[in-house]
Amino acid sequence: MEKSIKLTEEMFQPATDNFKEAEKISRPSMSYWADVWRRLKTNKLAMFGLVIIILLLIMAIIGPYLNGYSYYEQDFTKKNLKPNAEHWFGTDTSGRDLFTRAWYGARISLFIGFMAALIDFVIGVLYGGISAIKGGRTDNIMMRIAEVLYAIPYLLMVILVMIAMNRGIWPIIIAMTITGWIPTARLVRGQVLQLKELEFVHAANAMGAKMGWILRKHMIPNTLGPILVNLTLTVPTAIFAEATLSYLGLGIQPPQASWGTLVNDALGSIHIGNLYQLYIPAILISLTMLAFNVFGDGLRDALDPRLRN
Repeated sequence: MEKSIKLTEEMFQPATDNFKEAEKISRPSMSYWADVWRRLKTNKLAMFGLVIIILLLIMAIIGPYLNGYSYYEQDFTKKNLKPNAEHWFGTDTSGRDLFTRAWYGARISLFIGFMAALIDFVIGVLYGGISAIKGGRTDNIMMRIAEVLYAIPYLLMVILVMIAMNRGIWPIIIAMTITGWIPTARLVRGQVLQLKELEFVHAANAMGAKMGWILRKHMIPNTLGPILVNLTLTVPTAIFAEATLSYLGLGIQPPQASWGTLVNDALGSIHIGNLYQLYIPAILISLTMLAFNVFGDGLRDALDPRLRN
């Protein structure tokens, strides 16, 4: 038999109006994306990467116009000049201003990187989402096709496409995206397969919602975090791939410039001690890849709901 507890007046306190204050929300409600931005701002390394990316984009736009030289203007009387007050990054073997060519190259390299990442994003999300939603035989066939394409060496595929097509910006983008979308598709497929078994998807199915609507309204938004992180890491990969192609002579046609073509042009003057022609594009490529990688890591942490305070 349980022991009874005797109630006394000391156990009770009269209610006051203060309980209304206790029920008030201590801080305003915050949306998911506002909370992501709040957490991202606290990551100093990620913000450093974001600032570098913004500065690179700004310089890619205005940099070629700052010192009055064009990216194609040749002056053989000023070739191989080291950095000075007139030519801030020096000149190349044809007397062209390297400051202008470096930032014009940034414009092309960043454009190729962003466009390749965007195309990979769109194709990968659609292909992976449809494959996971359909399931069964359709899923097996679609993923086997993707695996066959992915088994072809990436660089070999790009080189074959570049040989078959005229060299230029869009052929490079097409060559890089032929198989570049497959990792995104596999990521999206894995995320959607997990979400298919959750209660809100079964509830939407029970209410008669079409699978396309469920994919657009529920599944893709819930997989957006990993997809965006993958997108930020795809951009530097595409930039480095373009630099590699230009280094091999399969990239941008002269007199246009990209960071890869600048590296390729610099190789001919290394033996005479003009290492600055190689260091400048190499530093810009490395800085860009570092900025996107640290920003992607910070964005991954900010988008992770398990780390939300």
